Amino acid sequence: MTTNLDSNVRTTVSRDGTEIGYFASGDGPPLLLVHGGLGDHSRWGALTPYLEPHFTVYAMDRRGRGVSGDGPRYAPAREFEDVAAVVDAVAAEAGRPVDVYGVSNGATFALGAATRTRNVRRLVLYEPGIADAEGLVPPELDARLDALLAEGDAEGLVETFFREALGLDDDAIATMRAQPSWAARVASAPTLPRELRNSPDELFDAGAVANLSVPTLLLRGSESAESLLADVRTVADTVPGARVAVLEGQAHSADFLAPEQVAEHLSAFLRVPD
Repeated sequence: MTTNLDSNVRTTVSRDGTEIGYFASGDGPPLLLVHGGLGDHSRWGALTPYLEPHFTVYAMDRRGRGVSGDGPRYAPAREFEDVAAVVDAVAAEAGRPVDVYGVSNGATFALGAATRTRNVRRLVLYEPGIADAEGLVPPELDARLDALLAEGDAEGLVETFFREALGLDDDAIATMRAQPSWAARVASAPTLPRELRNSPDELFDAGAVANLSVPTLLLRGSESAESLLADVRTVADTVPGARVAVLEGQAHSADFLAPEQVAEHLSAFLRVPD
């Protein structure tokens, strides 16, 4: 069931009964955006102006963030189901299959969703994380993130994660702080620790992914951490026919630091006729 709250906001219900919200803008074939571990739909503010002239953009709030609810027991499978539920709702509204773009953990969950619905037309994944998070967040950093959260310093947690796990420099963090989505990133900080503790077996079902028939493009930054690039290679080697494109000079956050470059790759891949 899908409910219109106003002209831009919709909700649908995931398999476990959790209400998931998503926002619509633009004009054209449907494109669903699935955000990563920190933030909500507002984190796409730099990218959507480049997409809205060509697509009807649907930006969801993942569970526990923004207008979406949360369930009593968290698991990656619930996130797969959430994305699949939004895909199916958008496909029903648009009367056609849906293109999906996910970034970071959002890319991981978009990939899992594509194994649970037949309504994904094309899939673009920016550095999905499928391995143990210890490669990105070693135990010492994990402990410091927990301590910052326990102290109520959500903003410190967000900045520490971006700086030390993702390698963003002062200029990149200043750019992020200046964006309207910064407050949503800080508000979502309590959801990060549970994502860092997901196991690889929960995040990536190689058997199911190997049976996908969805055209898939993987994006990676030339400057991204090796652990992220290893995950890209694993997914590319598993999804039949998957392509990889490199964003030169970029790391894990190009869609808001170099949005025009990301939009060019998205448009070139997604606007190919069936």
